[in-house]
Amino acid sequence: MKIKTLVFLTTAAIMLTAGSANANLLFDIYAGGTYGMGGYTLLADHDISQSSQSYGAVLGVDIPMFRIEMEYNHIDADTLDLNLGMANAYFKIPTPVLKPYIGAGIGTTFSSSYEPTGSSIDIDNTIAYQGMLGLTLDIPVIPFNIDFEGRILYASDLFELATEKYDLLQYEGRVKIRYVF
Repeated sequence: MKIKTLVFLTTAAIMLTAGSANANLLFDIYAGGTYGMGGYTLLADHDISQSSQSYGAVLGVDIPMFRIEMEYNHIDADTLDLNLGMANAYFKIPTPVLKPYIGAGIGTTFSSSYEPTGSSIDIDNTIAYQGMLGLTLDIPVIPFNIDFEGRILYASDLFELATEKYDLLQYEGRVKIRYVF
């Protein structure tokens, strides 16, 4: 038997065996990355709106009808630089390939700032809440899941500027790619 044939058969056997061994588990552990585009509004007497984008990383557990994850999220805009740590929970409908889901999360800001006119306002330890509605593309043969979701995030009393307290309302469309171990 040629070396190429032996390598091909060995690789195929390992891939098929690893896939079926994982199929009997009750839960899947995953890690992934996110990218989103949208906008935010700072709510006060004088609302301020801008476009924003976000980047993030997730680590979670996928159970047949539920998903729980820890998320780091960075929201980047012209004047707002926000870092968030969130704990999210999702309820999903277990369909074969396309899985709709709804989720909620709670977390806090850290090492964040708002720079409206060259001066910086530090934003730390503000509680944030978020809601998600999405669709997971789960291709059974590969260990990747792709989520397409709409997300809204709210943080009360984000900072105070000139005796005005500002709340944050951030909304976006997001793509999340998760590698299932």
